Amino acid sequence: MRVLGIDPGLTRCGWGVVDGRPGARPTAIGVGVLRTMAELDLELRLLELHTAVTALLREHRPDVVAIERVFTQNNKGTAMGTAQAAGVAALAAAQADRPVAWHTPSEVKAAISGSGRADKEQVTLMVTRVLGLASPPKPADAADALALAVCHVWRGPAQDRLRVAALAGGIGAPVVQRTLPRWTGIAK
Repeated sequence: MRVLGIDPGLTRCGWGVVDGRPGARPTAIGVGVLRTMAELDLELRLLELHTAVTALLREHRPDVVAIERVFTQNNKGTAMGTAQAAGVAALAAAQADRPVAWHTPSEVKAAISGSGRADKEQVTLMVTRVLGLASPPKPADAADALALAVCHVWRGPAQDRLRVAALAGGIGAPVVQRTLPRWTGIAK
C-alpha cells in the first residue's frame, strides 16, 4: 500500500510518501514541505497548496491520503489555517479519486513511538529509525507527514475492516465485502 501523509499547515505543509503493509518495515518514497508566503492573499495560498498536493498525487499515485485531524487547543487562528490546508488536501485527494484517512496527533504519536504524548523530537527519531533513514527528515512537518503515512500503513487496514463490519451491521455480524460509497459527481 502506498500512502501520502499530509501534515497540514498554511505556511508549512509537510508531506511524506511511504510504501508498506502491516507487520513489515515501511519504505520512505519521498518527503518534503510545501510552503506558501504569508504575504499572499488566503485564496492564493490555498490555491498554491491545492496545486502542489495535486502534483504530488499525480507523481506518487498513492492508494490513500492520510491527513492529520485538526486539533485545537489554544491558538484558534493557527487552527483555522491548518483546517483550511487540511480541507484543500482532502479536496485534491477527492478530485484524484483517492480515499482520505484522518488520524489524530495522539494516534500518530502512539503508532510511531508507542506513546500518544511523544514530543516532536521523539517522533522524528522514531520515523528515522522505523524507515531506516540516513538522517532525520527536516523540518518537523516533514517527519510528522511520514509518521502519518506510517501510522496509516500499520493501522489503516484494521480500521477499514472495522468500518466495513460496522456498515454491515456491527461487530460480530456477517461481513459482506463491498466498496464504501464514493462521490460520483455533482448532485442534481
